[in-house]
Formats: sequence, C-alpha cells, structure tokens
Amino acid sequence: MIRAVIWDLGGVLVRTEDSRSREDLARRSGKTRRELEDLVFGLEAGRRAQLGELSHAEHWEYLRQYFHYTPEEIQAFRLDFFRGDRLDHDLIDYIRSLRGRCKTGLLSNAFSDLRHLVTEVWNIADAFDEMIISAEAGIMKPDPRIYHLALSRLGVEPQEAIFIDDFAHNVDGARAVQMHAIHFKNPAQARAELEALLNGDRA
Repeated sequence: MIRAVIWDLGGVLVRTEDSRSREDLARRSGKTRRELEDLVFGLEAGRRAQLGELSHAEHWEYLRQYFHYTPEEIQAFRLDFFRGDRLDHDLIDYIRSLRGRCKTGLLSNAFSDLRHLVTEVWNIADAFDEMIISAEAGIMKPDPRIYHLALSRLGVEPQEAIFIDDFAHNVDGARAVQMHAIHFKNPAQARAELEALLNGDRA
C-alpha cells in the first residue's frame, strides 16, 4: 500500500516556462544560460547554500560581488533570473486532493528561504504534511540520508512511498533506498504514472 507521495519542487512544481528573460540575462552577463544557472544553483557557493552552509542572503551577496553589481543591480538580476518561472497551481491542487488518500511531502534541494516562499509568498504549505529542505537538513539529494529523513518525518517505510523528481540521479537515489519513484517529464505523464502506482500497478 502506498501511504505517501513526496514531490520535488524546482522543475516539477515550479518550472521555467518562459526562458527568454534568463537567456537575455545570460547574454548581458557574458555567460551561456547553462553557465548562469550553474552560478546560481551549482558550483561551490550554490552547493553550500543548498546545504545551509550559506544563507540565501549570503549566496546572493556572493553573486553580487562576483558580478561587481550594486545592491540594486543584484536585485534586478534576481528578478530577471526567476521571471519566467511559474508555480503549477493545477498540480498543487492535485496534491491537495491526494491528502485524503495518502500523506504528501515536499523534498527539495533549495536555499534557506524556501520555507518562507512556500508558506508566506506562494501560500501552498497546506498541500504538504511535511517539508524537507536541504538547507535546513544539511543534506542534499541524492544522499540516501535525505530520503530516509523524509520517510521518517512522514512515518512511512520506503516501499510505502513514491518520490517524483525531474532529475534522473535523484530518482535513482530514491529507488536505491527502495522507494517507488517517477521521473517527471510533464504534469500529465507524472500524474498518469502516479495514479497507476496508487491504484496498485507496480510494473
């Protein structure tokens, strides 16, 4: 029996639906879009921020100094970087509907401000029984410990949980600890695969 469904955030519930502002920002910064995204999310500073070793404010200060921007310029950079991102409200409503059937969780590699965004800005905390955020836990997917932490918080065994993520290595990490997992490609595909699992199809 499936007793919990656990969702990734970036690339699943929040997706870059319009890449033009990010691509324009990359050109203005003298970077490719991939290089720009690596600066924000990857490399040493981004990884440390997702592990909670830097606050989100410290991370953006690092980027400000990297680009030699004023405080106003880094704020404009940040707004442009995320301008094309969209929260999938239909998918959030679907997650809310699942709560009569099973527990729901959020498991995200994210900066220290994510809980504030979920609870105070997007107002979607009610969709989840538990939120596990890497910056708070000090662990990132696909480290097995963060999956076990999510399972413990939700009070379920690995085989009783389904994890959904857009990165294959994070999906593989969940499967390595014996969770069911779905590689997210689009909402319709993910919902169809999830419903099949919830209805007992383990194929």
